[in-house]
Amino acid sequence: MRIKYFSLNLLMVFVLLIGCNIEQKQDYFIKIIDGDFDEVGVESGYINSSGDTVISLGKYYYCYTDTFRNYAIVIDHKGICIAIDKNEKELFEVYWYDNGPDYIAEGLFRIIKDGKIGYANKDGEIVIKPQFYCAFPFNNGKAKVSLECSSVEEGEHIRWESDNWFFIDKSGQEIK
Repeated sequence: MRIKYFSLNLLMVFVLLIGCNIEQKQDYFIKIIDGDFDEVGVESGYINSSGDTVISLGKYYYCYTDTFRNYAIVIDHKGICIAIDKNEKELFEVYWYDNGPDYIAEGLFRIIKDGKIGYANKDGEIVIKPQFYCAFPFNNGKAKVSLECSSVEEGEHIRWESDNWFFIDKSGQEIK
């Protein structure tokens, strides 16, 4: 009797798991790589959830995003870090920080348009239009920004200087 109930329960769990997977199936792309990551000239691209190539190897210099849902961050062959949608439309340039695209901090990361910095969210939506010449990542709900600043080189790093720093909230409003 116990074996019968155990088997029936196991079957029910299996059916529920299959049902959940069917309902949760999303249309996403997965990064593919040809060669070793450390190898010079490694090519990357994307396949869809059915295994079909949707962005061919080498179309972009490098693909950063592993699982491409709403947008992906790639480097084009001009060396510019950009976000693209699934139709390969360029959404915005991604701010380059350290050795890669800007990190998401408190749900936002920095983007660039016409030399000015703004912020996009983790879904790839621009939430604060590019308008700042200098802008730091968000920390404790605010970001330090400036509408006028200069860059000072310090070895291989650059430091920003401004006499007009102010803080903004996540909607882009100045914090008084």
